[in-house]
Amino acid sequence: MGKATLTGFCAVAMWALLALLTDASGDTPPFLLSAMTFSIGSAIGFAARAVGLSSPAREPVPPVVWLIGIGGLFGYHFLYFTALRNVPAVEASLIAYLWPLFIVVGSALMPGERLRWYHIAGALMGLAGTVLIVTKGGQFSFDARYAFGYAMAFAAAIVWATYSLLSRRFSSAPTSIVTWFCLATAILSLICHLLLEQTVLPQATGQWLAVLGLGLMPVGAAFYAWDYGVKHGNIQVLGAASYAAPLLSTLALIASGFAEADPTIVAACVLITAGAVLAASNMLFGRRARPTPATGG
Repeated sequence: MGKATLTGFCAVAMWALLALLTDASGDTPPFLLSAMTFSIGSAIGFAARAVGLSSPAREPVPPVVWLIGIGGLFGYHFLYFTALRNVPAVEASLIAYLWPLFIVVGSALMPGERLRWYHIAGALMGLAGTVLIVTKGGQFSFDARYAFGYAMAFAAAIVWATYSLLSRRFSSAPTSIVTWFCLATAILSLICHLLLEQTVLPQATGQWLAVLGLGLMPVGAAFYAWDYGVKHGNIQVLGAASYAAPLLSTLALIASGFAEADPTIVAACVLITAGAVLAASNMLFGRRARPTPATGG
């Protein structure tokens, strides 16, 4: 479980590059960018299969798994992009990033899982740190004009949490099936682009490299790592640790010169790190069960 949990956290680390690489990709509209990057993400799966690193499912995959996978990947991005069109990015990001909390709380409904107080406390600390980052110290106020956008962002959070939790329910489905989820998401994103957006392609080599980086990591390998993590790792720890993504993303922007460090970042760092450690305290510091002494006959 520890190895799978660390694999899932690799996805969180890759998602931290999402904002930086998206910003570097130029003015490409969201659905077109999604179509291009998810195409690259699906190519990762095909390449892994070609060199023998993954194999197709040995048994037919139930239709519900296809619905969960495609609905999760495409549904989340469709709802999130719709929210961005109808509400400022700060508010959309904050509401959409309720999904780690939903995963931690929802995990109590999963077979074999048990929700502890430190899982909830750690997730709430992570949420508080995320609020500081996304709102830049608490600059957020509800505006009824953006009610539709708020609803779309909230729905996006529900969809991703549901996708992650249900993926665990169908852990027998191999991670290689994510290849087809990415391909379907790319096709659906292209359709949305043709219906809703004007085509604007990356203009410079650096922008094309940013698109490639997006497809290889945060919109590619990250989904394979996340699938394996939520299916076989500690899902409560992964949910709480997912709040590290906006923190790492902000640190990446600071390191690259796109943002400046301030006391808010320090406070958020303390909250998110402490929350993640608290949520994972049983895995990190828990004692191993002592072997039962053998009894002679």
